Amino acid sequence: MAAHRRPRQHPLGGHTARAAAVLALAGAATTTGFDGTGQAEPRPTPAQVKARVDRLYREAETATQKYDDAKDAVDAGERRLDALRDQAARKEQRLNTARDALGSFAAAQYRSGDIAPTWQLALSGDPDRYLDAAALAERAGDRQAATVSQVRQQLEQIERLRGAARVELKSLRSHQAELRRQKKTVTGKLAEARRLLAELTPSERGQVTDGTGAPDRASRSADGARQALERAGAVTAPDSRAAAAVAYAFAKLGSPYVWGATGPDAFDCSGLVQAAYRSAGVSLPRTTYAQIGAGRRVSRSELRPGDLVFFYSGVSHVGLYIGDGRMIHAPNPSAPVRVAPIDEMPFAGATRVV
Repeated sequence: MAAHRRPRQHPLGGHTARAAAVLALAGAATTTGFDGTGQAEPRPTPAQVKARVDRLYREAETATQKYDDAKDAVDAGERRLDALRDQAARKEQRLNTARDALGSFAAAQYRSGDIAPTWQLALSGDPDRYLDAAALAERAGDRQAATVSQVRQQLEQIERLRGAARVELKSLRSHQAELRRQKKTVTGKLAEARRLLAELTPSERGQVTDGTGAPDRASRSADGARQALERAGAVTAPDSRAAAAVAYAFAKLGSPYVWGATGPDAFDCSGLVQAAYRSAGVSLPRTTYAQIGAGRRVSRSELRPGDLVFFYSGVSHVGLYIGDGRMIHAPNPSAPVRVAPIDEMPFAGATRVV
């Protein structure tokens, strides 16, 4: 009776099979955990964090220089646009005055009936007086014709000014968009650097930032550096304006780094150099890209106090040379304005501006 035999039961059927599958998966997960392939990414070392943060700061500083360049373009564009609008408004005012004069003349002609000159002469009781008046009217007509010509010229000039203003406005909006893009880049890079630093312990953070996060400590250490340099005669600039710029930079030691800042209480790298020379009566461009071309290029062996020293292949960082192989610069948001050796970054060139 083979047809009436009960079907053979699978040893792991129904709930039992599902339970076994769950156990098998759990075992696999446990095994994965033990062999390391499923573990969380290991915590980066302070050295790794420092490398990442330094790279982010360099990228942020490059974007900062582009931001400063765009901001300069925006400011200049706004000034040019305002000047065009003012010029157009003045010409429109003169145009309205000329139009009013033409309107008065036309109304007078209408009121007089504009009688033909031959009939006016025939009907006049005093022909001599009429002829004198006719000559005066002819001269007045010449003046009105000149006024009409001026009105036409003014209309053309106003239209040209409006066209120039439209072009300027388009350029301005382009620069404003670039400004927003670079600002977003800078803030993103700095936020990522802050996040990495926040994951470190205070002692590890001190290693990453070289212990220079406190302005008062940076200022005190710089005081000693200045005394040593002065004893060696290294900070004696050969030009009085260069000396004034160096003195200004020393006075700002310990000031915080703030991207886009030009003082008097906070600076980015090119902002510090610009402010130092501004205090000495010398106008410098805003960005590192422009500052390196603002004076005479000098070699590293020719450096003297007051020279501008530039770093990295993209010329994205600048400091003020003070002698003895050192400079004053605004490094990054984790370090205030301080004295540093020029060897701590890849040297890109130098410029003497006075």
